[in-house]
Amino acid sequence: MIKNIVNLGDAALYCDFGNEVNKEINSKVIRYFNTLKYKKLKGVTNLSPSYNKLIITYNLSETSFNILKKEIIELEINDNKENISQKINIPICCDDEFSLDIKRLEKKFNKSKSEIIKIFLNKSYFCYMTGFVAGMPFLGDIDKSIQLNRLETPRVKVPKGSVGLTEQFCNVYTFESPGGWNIIGNTPINIFNPSDRNKPNLINPGDEVKFYEIQKNEYRKLYEK
Repeated sequence: MIKNIVNLGDAALYCDFGNEVNKEINSKVIRYFNTLKYKKLKGVTNLSPSYNKLIITYNLSETSFNILKKEIIELEINDNKENISQKINIPICCDDEFSLDIKRLEKKFNKSKSEIIKIFLNKSYFCYMTGFVAGMPFLGDIDKSIQLNRLETPRVKVPKGSVGLTEQFCNVYTFESPGGWNIIGNTPINIFNPSDRNKPNLINPGDEVKFYEIQKNEYRKLYEK
């Protein structure tokens, strides 16, 4: 499964699963990620999965690159019950107040707002990774008919809860932050909860996410909870 294991600085390495970005390769990354979380190898201090890589940092006083590399190669991959992916439904309001880039999308795709939203809602999305901002999920794969590049000029502030599109992915902004994704709506659901140390992320790598549309009045009710 792993193409190569390479040193990354003095106290980290990365497992390379290939160059492609797809669900099959990312599922392998997640299986190793979950197994290593479960096994808790001596000296490992952090695991960071991405689309097709897995970065592992470690304590040099407890292990080394060669020891860890050997342990990873000999690792028996398991799919214990704790690591079963979740299917999560996320509400999204696509009112004009929240669909910040819908006019750009209508012009780009030569489609109406309702057509674009319908295409977007018609699929379930696979969580490849979380990152950039704490807990932000990178979800794929968007229908090819509504894929497009980032904004040429990123926003200084993207509202928390914004749902954005870029290339084959969509995401949810877990905090107000700068960003260049094309915003089509907003969710009132809290995707990341830093006070919950056991499970801060609502969405984790390997989860399946389905969006469903709500109106502004329902959005307000859920937001106020």
